[in-house]
Amino acid sequence: MHPVLKLLTQRIALGLVLMLAASVMIFAGTQILPGDVAQSILGQSATPQSLANLRAELGLNDPAWLRYFRWLGAALQGDLGTALTNKQDIATSMGLRLGNTLFLAFWAALISVPTAILLGLIAVRYQGRWPDKLISGVTLATVSVPEFLLGYIVMFYLAVKFRAFPSVATVYDSMSLGEKLNAIALPVIVLVLVVLGHMMRMTRAAILNVMQSAYVETAELKGLRPFTVIARHAFPNAIAPVVNVVMINLAYLVVGVVVVEVVFVYPGMGQYLVDHVSKRDVPVVQACGLVFAAVYIGLNMLADVISILANPRLRHPK
Repeated sequence: MHPVLKLLTQRIALGLVLMLAASVMIFAGTQILPGDVAQSILGQSATPQSLANLRAELGLNDPAWLRYFRWLGAALQGDLGTALTNKQDIATSMGLRLGNTLFLAFWAALISVPTAILLGLIAVRYQGRWPDKLISGVTLATVSVPEFLLGYIVMFYLAVKFRAFPSVATVYDSMSLGEKLNAIALPVIVLVLVVLGHMMRMTRAAILNVMQSAYVETAELKGLRPFTVIARHAFPNAIAPVVNVVMINLAYLVVGVVVVEVVFVYPGMGQYLVDHVSKRDVPVVQACGLVFAAVYIGLNMLADVISILANPRLRHPK
């Protein structure tokens, strides 16, 4: 078997195994939560008979392994169940929320990815000088600040003090694109600041590692401009680790936006999950966890695939 095909098969198989393991952990985690689901739905005034009837209706009396395989089988067919609190179809409700989260993540990625790569190239070009130190210092500071604190700082200055953007990121289907972009400006700024530093620093480290190679020295000896050497010779050969860190941060933009969505009351997946955790709506929590795990594992698996395909030694084995 060709080395590339073999590695791709292994990565995909590993991703599927991880997804199965994640589903087991999600289901087990929701089952060991304290409290009674039936009691939380019917309230403290519920009679023992009504509690028993609801437990039977929800299948809570069945063995855990049977409920897991029933839940997983339905999820594989696209059926994520029905919310216990409002009896709405979870897949339908989640589709709207997931679309909002992806919309937010798309604009944050559109700004942060090229900016991080450009800043990384500039930092390498002026390594050890004031532009490098300034970029590294500022990005390190943004990475070190907790998301919720960064969110409130941005909200105070840009929404309360200068009134440049709304403090609550509320979006509707009837809003135009410009109105939606204005509404999500603050959470996008926070997400960009959070992921920008990590991507920039990893880009800088990957390019500096390649700069020690012989072909880079040859390009420098030919008299090429330093930035040309970095952008055309060093960066393309450092693309694999850069892609990995970009994909990890893209996964964070989808999976890790819970805090940012709660701070700005944004109607996305994170807010949807937090709302139903407080209500102990187990099917919704399970569905959100499964979707988050699928996105995170899927993007990491895609990063591995791109890294394998970008490696010339694997594409052209001797």
